[in-house]
Amino acid sequence: MVSIIIIGILAAITVPSWLGFVNTVRLNTAQQEVYLAMRQAQSQAIKNKLDWKVSFREQNGILQWAVHSERIKPSIWNSLDPNVRLDTETTLEQSKDGFRQIQFDDRGHFSSSRGRITLSSKSGGKAKRCVYISTLLGTIRTAKEQDKANEKGDYCY
Repeated sequence: MVSIIIIGILAAITVPSWLGFVNTVRLNTAQQEVYLAMRQAQSQAIKNKLDWKVSFREQNGILQWAVHSERIKPSIWNSLDPNVRLDTETTLEQSKDGFRQIQFDDRGHFSSSRGRITLSSKSGGKAKRCVYISTLLGTIRTAKEQDKANEKGDYCY
């Protein structure tokens, strides 16, 4: 009986830590997928000497992305982990068709000012992961949540 009580106490202590770890791994994986999708769009733009986009949408509660030429509508969508969502700190505007898009010109430069995709877990928690387009030249970088908000009130910078 004592051993069952000890196992129960240990489980109560370790389960929240394990769930937090699993959420962090999911966010890191999703962040890497978003980063690579942006790099792929940028690379295709330079290679083909055409404007290319990476588009994001939510379909049935699942965040999806697609890399496509600016001339065509995306037809193949890749899904991120179903437990990952777009956070409210995301700064990319939604287009008329409901997509959030980043467009690179034929030199791989970002065609707008700056933008950010911020990901968080659907199950809550403070963990956030971001992918930034930080210059007009198309510099792409990643970031994660911080303890204190920056001057804009964002925690992922």
